[in-house]
Amino acid sequence: MLSQQLAAHFSRIDYSTLNAAAIAGSKALLLDYLGVALCGSSTESGRLASRLSLDQGGIPEATLIGANCSVPAAGAAFANAISAHSLELDDVDQEALFHFGPPVVSAALAIGEARGCSGPELIAAVFCGCEMMERLSRAANPALRNRGFHTTAAAGVFGAALASAKLLKLADEQVVSALGLAGAQASGLMEMYGSNMQKRFNPGPAARNGVTAARLAELGFTGAETIFEGERGFLNAFAGGEANSAALIPQASEPYRLEVEFKAYACARPIHPAIDALLSLRPQIYPRLSDVEGIRIYRHPMWAHYHVNNQPRSYHEAQVSLPYAAAVALTEGDAFLEQFEQFEVLLPKISALMEKVTIAPADGLPSTICCRVEITLAGGKSLYSQVDYPKGSIQNPMTAPEREAKFAKLTARVISPEKIREIIELVNNLEKISQIRDFTGHLKLS
Repeated sequence: MLSQQLAAHFSRIDYSTLNAAAIAGSKALLLDYLGVALCGSSTESGRLASRLSLDQGGIPEATLIGANCSVPAAGAAFANAISAHSLELDDVDQEALFHFGPPVVSAALAIGEARGCSGPELIAAVFCGCEMMERLSRAANPALRNRGFHTTAAAGVFGAALASAKLLKLADEQVVSALGLAGAQASGLMEMYGSNMQKRFNPGPAARNGVTAARLAELGFTGAETIFEGERGFLNAFAGGEANSAALIPQASEPYRLEVEFKAYACARPIHPAIDALLSLRPQIYPRLSDVEGIRIYRHPMWAHYHVNNQPRSYHEAQVSLPYAAAVALTEGDAFLEQFEQFEVLLPKISALMEKVTIAPADGLPSTICCRVEITLAGGKSLYSQVDYPKGSIQNPMTAPEREAKFAKLTARVISPEKIREIIELVNNLEKISQIRDFTGHLKLS
């Protein structure tokens, strides 16, 4: 059974078995997650999710990030995951298919605080949850995405359950049950774009359900052993005959490497290479943007028909619109949070330029999210730029100071400079923390 093999594999991992890269990657993910979640807690979607968790009541076990209170662990995981996905600035995997942090870190922080776990235990749990999530994505995608399922939610519930199981110190047979119960709750549809908050919602149930699955397994509730490969299991139900179950099985010769990518821009990750390319050309044409006659963006066929909306109606739609991102980057010189929050103010200024953007598929690009940009100017001159890997990718990474600057820029909206420095220091020294609740107490707003 695949779940038994996975349970046995993860039982052999703890903080002492992780190498320096795994520890550093887990801590970098945590800091990025906290920056987005703290800022995201002040958004409408973040506030509403927190309000629901508060209204439901229960034993105060875990911190609501950005609030001044605690709620049951499942409720904290739910609300914090939504806050962490409310800005379009959360982490992403290399294929731009899912986000690790909202489901996995939200569940791990909630259970870690509720059970009095340590910093090293949290690091190991986050690492294991991320590995579980990515292995399942590799096994099920691209069929999972192409069939209309949102990987962050559908695979994220398994990552959340595994991270929770590690912190609860479940035996192998209990981990198998936790994964089965996670599969019973797997969900999340790509029908989530438009002038609504639905995309922000998707990782909330994944984090909450992962916590629930692990806690039920701890109590003795059993789950299906064949949840992955069974006739009606996850891979057949979500990916059909296109699944690659071998990708789920850990190989001793190929140990998992946690490779998280971070966002420099507040929009869908596959849009980022085009922004980088356009910003590299901007000095040659700004402020003479009226000379621009056309902006042609070539994308990998996998993404050519996504993010093509050139008439977004809201902030939410703008964050998944390549034409909007292209126009605002050329006009404003950035595509961070402010450029999307000010959608209604900026739209009249950039609408004409946005209409000049066209998108076309191109074969032979070196990566699935690579973009090649051609700007045609009055008089017939053309400018070209191609970006294979955007800022924040594994191939073009953010430095530690750049990641800390992003954290500071986001959290300056909600916490003091002193607390910003305090949290960065705590994350950098997470392995020295004996009780997670000593850390999460710094995530409340007084």
